[in-house]
Amino acid sequence: MTSEFVDRRQMLSWAAFGAGLSAAGTSVSAAQNVEPPRYNMKKSINLWAFPYPDKMSLRDCLQLAKTAGFDAIELNYDLESDLSPKSGTKEFTAIRRMAEDIGIEISGLCSFLFWPYPLTSNDPAERARGMELAGLMTQAAHELGTENLLVVPGAVHMPWREDHDPTPNDVCDQRARAAIAKLLPNAEKLGVHLNIENIFFNGYLLSPFEMIDFVDSFNSDHVRVHFDTGNIMEYQFPEHWIAMLGTRIKNVHLKEYTKKGSDHSLEAFRPLLDGTTNWPAVLEAFAKTGYDGYLTFEYFHPWQHFPEALIHQTSDSLDRMLGRKVG
Repeated sequence: MTSEFVDRRQMLSWAAFGAGLSAAGTSVSAAQNVEPPRYNMKKSINLWAFPYPDKMSLRDCLQLAKTAGFDAIELNYDLESDLSPKSGTKEFTAIRRMAEDIGIEISGLCSFLFWPYPLTSNDPAERARGMELAGLMTQAAHELGTENLLVVPGAVHMPWREDHDPTPNDVCDQRARAAIAKLLPNAEKLGVHLNIENIFFNGYLLSPFEMIDFVDSFNSDHVRVHFDTGNIMEYQFPEHWIAMLGTRIKNVHLKEYTKKGSDHSLEAFRPLLDGTTNWPAVLEAFAKTGYDGYLTFEYFHPWQHFPEALIHQTSDSLDRMLGRKVG
């Protein structure tokens, strides 16, 4: 009697388990047949994901991005590279033509130089050099044929700089507004947008309310937002910001981040899709604002071996996110 009961119970559980598998299989199969949303945004990748200039020339990087299927590449202004104060109109025009010949767009220009030379530094010499470099970047963006310049307007604190003297919040805000106001007339003349990036780690413009107030205060279409999905992921959610910033967003960094980790350095950023970002919600939020510009993957660690694999892998991930590739 007991044995018969156990046998029947096992059979019922097996039957239920089998039915569950069958239902799950049907569900997965049905999900695979559902057409994913397709978005018209453009695929872009930042030059920092490439082993430039150590292992690849600028031409090599542009060609690899094109071969991997990117619509555009974002370039970085530095002190020593092809994109630096050492270059002028002739050199930047040549880079622009090289990109045109390869068939890839330049989605924007950004730089790490806003950290050693912050526009809100307590050191007048740092501030002056930062303003000088920001002016050179604006001119370079124009000559490169891109209308997008990423600008970090200021920093209360930079935890990665032991020598940085923290700037009081109110002073930081005053200096940042004055800096952008001074840069704006030439940017408008050159047709370059000063796109303010949300950083979070710098202790300034920590909420969408503050960002909106800052950008709107200039009453100019040439002061917009360069929205970075990863920079706020530690404590906030990009899809919430996007809905509030709306059409102020002029350019975008896609940075993958995992809330499961405890590392708060640049090492916390991951290859695309290897994190906790709710990408379907993020893309839907962008679409609702009408955004159809560049989505630029920003990553700071070129792979030591087979670095081209990261570029192709990212392109494939973006194809799936944008609904260009299924299965």
